[in-house]
Amino acid sequence: NKSGIKAQVELDFQNKGKVDRKKAWVKQGQDLFDITKREQYEGYIVEDIWYDGERWNMSFTSNDKIIEQGVVSGSLSDDLLKREQIRMTIEAHLDKEIVLNPQGIKVLSLFFIDKVANYREYDAEGNRQNGKYARIFEEEYNSLIQKAKYRSLFNEMKDRDVEVSQIHDGYFSVDKQSKASNRKDKFERFVDTSGKTAKDDEAFNLIMRDKERLLSFDTPLRFIFSHSALREGWDNPNVFQICTLNETTKEIKKRQEIGRGLRLCVNQDGERVKGFEVNTLTVMANESYEEFAKALQNEIEEDTGIKFGYLHKHSFARIEVGAENDKAIYLNEEKSVRLYDYFVEKGYVREEVVNKKTKEFAAKVQEKLKIDLRDNRVSIPEEFDYIKMPILKVLKRISGNFMNIKNRDDVRRVTFKKEFFINNEDFKNLWDRIKYKTTYSVKIDSDKLITQCAQRIFEEVVVGRGRFVTRKIKLAITEGGVLEGEDTPRESTRIMDDTVSVLPDIVTYLQNETGLTRQSIVSILTGSKRLDAFKKNPQAFIESVIDIIRNEMRLLLVDGIKYKRIDNDMWCQELFENKELQGYISSNLLESNKSPYDYVIYDSETERSMAQRLESSDNVKVFTKLPSWFKIDTPLGAYNPDWALVWDDGNEQKLYFVVETKGGLFEDAIKPTERAKINCGKKHFAALEAGIKFELADTFDTLQGKITS
Repeated sequence: NKSGIKAQVELDFQNKGKVDRKKAWVKQGQDLFDITKREQYEGYIVEDIWYDGERWNMSFTSNDKIIEQGVVSGSLSDDLLKREQIRMTIEAHLDKEIVLNPQGIKVLSLFFIDKVANYREYDAEGNRQNGKYARIFEEEYNSLIQKAKYRSLFNEMKDRDVEVSQIHDGYFSVDKQSKASNRKDKFERFVDTSGKTAKDDEAFNLIMRDKERLLSFDTPLRFIFSHSALREGWDNPNVFQICTLNETTKEIKKRQEIGRGLRLCVNQDGERVKGFEVNTLTVMANESYEEFAKALQNEIEEDTGIKFGYLHKHSFARIEVGAENDKAIYLNEEKSVRLYDYFVEKGYVREEVVNKKTKEFAAKVQEKLKIDLRDNRVSIPEEFDYIKMPILKVLKRISGNFMNIKNRDDVRRVTFKKEFFINNEDFKNLWDRIKYKTTYSVKIDSDKLITQCAQRIFEEVVVGRGRFVTRKIKLAITEGGVLEGEDTPRESTRIMDDTVSVLPDIVTYLQNETGLTRQSIVSILTGSKRLDAFKKNPQAFIESVIDIIRNEMRLLLVDGIKYKRIDNDMWCQELFENKELQGYISSNLLESNKSPYDYVIYDSETERSMAQRLESSDNVKVFTKLPSWFKIDTPLGAYNPDWALVWDDGNEQKLYFVVETKGGLFEDAIKPTERAKINCGKKHFAALEAGIKFELADTFDTLQGKITS
């Protein structure tokens, strides 16, 4: 384009004391430090972005670093993450061997890597040497096999005495190179390829020739490293683990990668072994499972034309309805079509063309079906009652995730009653009292701030070493899409072994984030006596300290805060009309006659109960759930009170209240920041000098007790 080539990169951004990783577009001349506000990117000014025939590259003006497309660089944790992926793959492999070795099934694991050089290197004489991934593999393997749980495994394994170097190898393209310019003898060097070249065919043929031997326990090789996705056709069935150490690109798709492991395994006799309890593929992905599943589903739809979430005329034809002579009898095509037509007529699915060339029709699942499946009220023709459960199973399979669906018919638009505002004198009087805005000023005791921050850091900051958190979940490819399985996700945590060797400038970091002077920050840190924790995990320590300093600053600001009414600044009545609201009648709406809206929106059971009692109480003349735009400025952020109401005490005296509802009123039931905001709210309404009383209550009865006491 006219502004030059742009590239999308993933960077670590500084955001309110935290570090967030997200994507950003950059172009020539842009400074990554200016974009991210992180000192780690100082000197990274984009010099050039170019394509070298295989991948995109980016260079910088102030250093020699070249970033290649799909290759993570500059991340302190990148090699640690790769190590963790390798370790977890080995562990999953060994766990699988404990189960499958006694059944005569050899387990293989496959690693996809970004560069051959990361697995295999060569010296000046062309001698093969381990790259960093191979070194990491051997270190982690030797460590894991010492675990007691694998003792029985290595009593069974025939290769337990084989050196670790023989259990892993790489299949890469071969490139003939001379050992030296004045010699004729040659050696083989392995190179990066895309998976589509003649060199890949050499690697491909090598794998094909040896695939039967790989399945034998007599062959020690069990872990395979590859640069490309091992194109269609390599179907070694005993790959049970796939580890993606590469960043999957358009050339190498997830569908290709996991396709290497989606085969029925074979035992030592060459017999296929069926059953999901055996044939489960574990993918050690370098992304969240939600992202992985979404990308995989998109690729399947793009590459195969398969449409998820569609009912076909033959969808019910394979339902078993009986047996004869030990052979299953299935529902026939004609009856399947009748069921299909029935669900189309009921509006559960909508028929449309899914293939223009063949003019094939299918029926897309509608929200109505998902809602009825969720509520267990799907109707089927009476003649098929005897196979109702199998029919529902098919419908659930094609409907995907239907448990979180909301009923569109349940949605209500919350309408402002303009005549209520105009004609109701009680509400007009209430609004005239609370509509004014305020400004505040503060004083802060710096010595008290330093003392309290240091004390809290000493008492509260608990910093361990960095941790790897891994989530494991089952995914199923069904007619409804790539979906999360029924099993509860499993989460595991492991402590990083590496220690931090380079410490950031903590004083400057905290100064930029809090606005305090360097002297104050040094006093806080030295007074806390916790700098040992900073050395253990700098980022976690800094983030904890920032939170404490900011929190203490806010609390001290509240102690010394003063509000003043602004007579010419107020919330306008028109905001009630202009801000459109909606909710769900069955979950967060309550019909109201005493409120300026036809429905009250509640956010919790406590608020629902309060709204019901306010609506039914004869003492309450009018009330409103204060809208989200009714916000009071505080040093801790905006504060939105819950309710405003007019109370008639029965003696022709009307009282005006703003009420905050909380589930509990004890000190430990309300967070300090929330309580501080509530205190600011009290001072705000007191500054209005309009006869407004501010009350905190957990129930209507508590509120009534405070009013009548």
